[in-house]
Amino acid sequence: MQEFRSLDSLVRTRLRQWPQRPPGLAGPLKGHDGWLRGRPTETSSPGHPFLKLPGSNRLRTLPDGLWLNFAGTVAEPFVDILAIEACSSLQNLLDKRSRFAPSTHSLLAVCPVPWLLAPVAANDPTPRWRATGVLRHQPALPLTLPVRDIRVMYALKRDHYQGFAESQVPHPHEYFVPMDTLTAETAPEDPRLQALLARANASANFF
Repeated sequence: MQEFRSLDSLVRTRLRQWPQRPPGLAGPLKGHDGWLRGRPTETSSPGHPFLKLPGSNRLRTLPDGLWLNFAGTVAEPFVDILAIEACSSLQNLLDKRSRFAPSTHSLLAVCPVPWLLAPVAANDPTPRWRATGVLRHQPALPLTLPVRDIRVMYALKRDHYQGFAESQVPHPHEYFVPMDTLTAETAPEDPRLQALLARANASANFF
């Protein structure tokens, strides 16, 4: 069995096994499927997408897992995101929740050029910029898009998870799982996890 030096390395290794579309989310009704896994990418992949506030060139949000659903048009593109945060302590949870708390500020997703030029996956040589469906030409500059919809799944250690579930009410964009569920090798095939992620979509709010 593979040994992991830290919880972070275990989480990254497990999330690299997840597909480009988050497990459990339904496919598009028609046309283009714009989901791409932004974090973590393969170990050899250069650059990673990140989140930031407009005008900020220092403070960045780097989720443990980040999936981007590119949509809109070439003239007005945007992304919906699913972020995954593994929290080793309650203080860590409070810090990470604050980064995704509802606010009047816009959130931007930044995709570096090396990430956009790299293949979608080891078994798919399509450059990511083509897979986004919102770029007509190979980019020479980072792609910065407004985030339309945010969904975040937090993984908590078992005792923290139990206490949170008994005493707290999540925000509508938040989802919570035990850490061992997230880090299980079979997590992408877990029907309970898939059912939870199936609700992490704006379409789940419509009849």
